[in-house]
Amino acid sequence: MFKNLRPLSPYLWKYRRDLFFGAISVLLTNGIWILFPQVIRRAINDLNSGVTREKLITYSLLVLAVAAGKGIFQFLCRWILIGVSRDIEFDLRNDLFRHLEHLSYDYYQRTRTGDIMARATNDLNAVRMMLGPAIMYSANTLVFTTGALIFMVGISPRLTAWAFLPLPAVSILIQYFGRKIHDRFERIQAMFSDISARAQENFTGARVIRAYVQEDAEIEYFQTSNREYIARSLKLVRLMGMLWPTLETLLGLAIVLVLWLGGRDVLLGKLRVGDFVAFHTYMVLLTWPIIALGWVINIYQRGTASMGRINEILKQKPTITDAAMATDLVGKSVGLRGEIEFRDVEFTFSADDATTAGTQVERARVLRHINLKIPAGSSLAIVGPTGSGKTTLVNLIPRIYDTPKRGMVLIDGRPITDFPLAELRRNIGFVPQETFLFSDTIRANIAFGVELSRPPMRKSMPPPTLPASPRTLKSSLPSTTPLSASVVSPSVVDRNSAPPSRAPSSAIRTSSSWTMPLPAWTPTPKSGSSRTFAK
Repeated sequence: MFKNLRPLSPYLWKYRRDLFFGAISVLLTNGIWILFPQVIRRAINDLNSGVTREKLITYSLLVLAVAAGKGIFQFLCRWILIGVSRDIEFDLRNDLFRHLEHLSYDYYQRTRTGDIMARATNDLNAVRMMLGPAIMYSANTLVFTTGALIFMVGISPRLTAWAFLPLPAVSILIQYFGRKIHDRFERIQAMFSDISARAQENFTGARVIRAYVQEDAEIEYFQTSNREYIARSLKLVRLMGMLWPTLETLLGLAIVLVLWLGGRDVLLGKLRVGDFVAFHTYMVLLTWPIIALGWVINIYQRGTASMGRINEILKQKPTITDAAMATDLVGKSVGLRGEIEFRDVEFTFSADDATTAGTQVERARVLRHINLKIPAGSSLAIVGPTGSGKTTLVNLIPRIYDTPKRGMVLIDGRPITDFPLAELRRNIGFVPQETFLFSDTIRANIAFGVELSRPPMRKSMPPPTLPASPRTLKSSLPSTTPLSASVVSPSVVDRNSAPPSRAPSSAIRTSSSWTMPLPAWTPTPKSGSSRTFAK
């Protein structure tokens, strides 16, 4: 359980200064508030010997001073510790997004988008609650209980022993319910990920669902998933509903023992009234920390479960790296001429999917003995039926898929693994098979990945996309695309998502879309660049 929290250590160390001042605020808050019963104790014992105006004013001002001091430092405690939790949430969210940006393409092929979104939102919020309120209330409970115990022992050791008699039962109860809460919350979050993934797939594939008249079936499936999510959530709610009343019952039992035994000591003259009132006040003040302990257990178990799910993403490593990069290209900007060569290339999507049986290996192998050379400045169209490996072949050039196990892909006579990955892809204009529009301006979609001024951008736009006049062009470029590529015309998607492949700096320009008529409106390639089309 605690190993799930290890990735948070660098973040906590980063904000160690704020946490230090937060800890000081916790100590001062509870150190001042713990004096409140002592003021009541002295006031009652002193007033029993005689009531005067000066005594009433003095003790009233002491009570106000204690309340004011506690309020000031409690505000600072909340402001600092809750603020730190927000800062860590901000850093963790950015690091998670940065890590996702560096993961290889194969990770997103085997991981659902909705599952990633659930971990980046719901799970991250649970971690923030654990780092903020859970730490703050745990520290307050620990400090106040320790201080109260010292004063209570000073008043009556025997009465303190009876008051803390139910404590072992509380410890056992916390451990039992803690494990149950952790397991049930993990199941809830897993179901939430399934719901998020299903919703995302429905929004993205709205056209397919409507084309096959599956609206009712998807609605029924979504309702079934939500009913299961509610059922799992209710199991956790019932568990929490048992925890809090049980803690309150044990605390109530302790208060009954104090009233019975302490009241008898007062009647027998063994305990002064002021001492008994102070002791009972400590018991009452301990009520909220004990109740809050049940809430903290819930938050802590949710947070550890959620951090474990986030850590599953953070532990993922990119499968495509610069490990084999040539030493003479380290830290250098690379300019490519654009000559491409496939030399006896064989490619298999996943070695784990294939067994040692010969026929099954042959089925898993997508490309077999590919020998192909594309001179710089030339164009090549690759035609074939669906599933023949056209897109896979093109994806090997920018290393969307990693280098083949047999054979090699070369650019300008050097293996592509020699080039830094960022420099390799910077020299390639690539149009993927799955076109996508960001919810941004047309200008931003056309210039995605490159900085283009307006005249070069106009040259980059295919004729079907160009407005009738420069004035119309000026007004249309800043306009925002409607939502995403899933809800606009496919031709509009292709026209506005393709132009980056024709950026002037691209030495190699590729497309893997079988519907995109690139040769029809792409200018004749300049010397020093090559094009590959998989159709």
